[in-house]
Amino acid sequence: IAASKFTIDQQEDIEKALHVRAAMAYSEFNGTMSYKGKNHTTIILGGTTAYPDLRNQYPIKGRFFSRSEDNAARRVAAIGTTVAEDLFGQEDPIGKKVTLADQRFTIVGVLEEEGSLANLDMDDLIVIPITTALRVFDQEYVQSFWAQATSTEDVPKAKEEVREILGKSLDDDDFSVLDTKSMLNVISGVLGQLTLAVVGIAAISLIVGGIGIMNIMLVSVTERTREIGLRKSVGATSSHILIQFLIESAILASLGGVIGIALGALSAFLIGQFFTTSIPLWSVAVAFLASAAVGIVFGVTPAMRASRLNPIDALRYE
Repeated sequence: IAASKFTIDQQEDIEKALHVRAAMAYSEFNGTMSYKGKNHTTIILGGTTAYPDLRNQYPIKGRFFSRSEDNAARRVAAIGTTVAEDLFGQEDPIGKKVTLADQRFTIVGVLEEEGSLANLDMDDLIVIPITTALRVFDQEYVQSFWAQATSTEDVPKAKEEVREILGKSLDDDDFSVLDTKSMLNVISGVLGQLTLAVVGIAAISLIVGGIGIMNIMLVSVTERTREIGLRKSVGATSSHILIQFLIESAILASLGGVIGIALGALSAFLIGQFFTTSIPLWSVAVAFLASAAVGIVFGVTPAMRASRLNPIDALRYE
C-alpha cells in the first residue's frame, strides 16, 4: 500500500479487519548512527512491533522494542548485523547509547542475518518505533502500511477490507493496494521482456558471427584448393574432406567462444565489485557448445564446396 496521506490511526483500523492478522505503519529515512567516534550511514526504518513477523526477521541478541515503547515514542532501536559489526565490532551492542539524527537512542536488539539481495545489504538497517521516527524526522504522515492476511486464501478479502478502510478517509487516487503475488507478477513480466531482448541480441550476434566464420572458411577453401585436390588424389574421400572442414570451422568458432567466456568472466568479476554476481557452470558449458554448434552449422556450406571439388581440376587450380 503506498501513498503520502496515511496516519497511524488508520493502522489500528486495518489491524481490526476480519481477514488481517497483523498490520504495520512503515516509513523509511536515511540517517547516521554514531558511537564512540564511529559513524555509520544507512537506512532507518520506522515500524511497529509487527515488524519481526511481517519481515520474518527476529532478534538474535536482545529484543525488539515493545508496544509500550512504540506508543510512548521511546528512542530505542534494533539494528542489523552489518551495523552492529561496523559500529561495535566484538563489543556487545545491547544497552549501548548511540546518537541517531542528533538524538540519543538505546540499542535493544540485533536482528538475525538475512544476507544480500543483488547489491542490497539486507542487514544494513536500523529499525525504530514509527512514532519515534515521525517525531525525530518531523513527519506527519507515514509512507505506507504493511499487512498480513490470516491465510493465503484470504488475501483477496484482506485487500478489499483494507481498501474499504482507507477509502473512508482517502480518495481512490490517493492510494493503491498491492499484494506480494501482484508485485512478483509485475517483476516477472519485466524480467521476461528483458530476457527476450537479451536472447534477441544474442541470436543476432550468433548469426553475424556465423556469417563471418562461413566467409573465412570459404576463403580457406579457395586458398587450399590444390591441397584438397592433392588429398583426394592420394585416397581421401569427399566425406573425409567434409569432416575436416567442419572440424576446423567448429574449432574456429569454439576459440571465439572461449574468448567470449573469458571476457564474460572478467566482466562478471568487475561488476561483482559493485553487485553480487555468479557464473554457473552450466552457462559456461552452454556457451561453449553453442559456439561449436554455430561453427558446424555455418561451416556446412564451405565444407560441402570443398568435398565436391574435382581432384584433377583442384590440382590444376592456380
